[in-house]
Amino acid sequence: MSVYILVVDDEPDVEPLFRQQFRRDLRSGRFQMEFAASAAAALQRADELRDASLVLILSDINMPGMSGLDMLPVVRARRPDVPVIMITAYGDVDTRKRALEHGAEGLLTKPIDFAVLRREIDARLGQAA
Repeated sequence: MSVYILVVDDEPDVEPLFRQQFRRDLRSGRFQMEFAASAAAALQRADELRDASLVLILSDINMPGMSGLDMLPVVRARRPDVPVIMITAYGDVDTRKRALEHGAEGLLTKPIDFAVLRREIDARLGQAA
């Protein structure tokens, strides 16, 4: 069974950055990364990956249309089994509080510390095994 991580961000440079950072994991098949450029696309993809193979959603907060904070309670209601970590350029206390109140497992600030993110992913993969 393939294990998926869904990354939600409207910025086009996010996908190549993540693919570069996790190239060994992706090449070895340790997990797969899916990318959605909007909250609506992410909700659709989360619905399509109905089995237990979706182990983590990483979502930007500030996106046009539906924000990550708006998407969060919807995806948590539809997929309560999948943890969501929010990503933002603004790691202020209010943003962190709102994200956690809406069901986020955590909040990462940009620029992303990929060592911290790798530990989060390793923890999720350990739980899925």
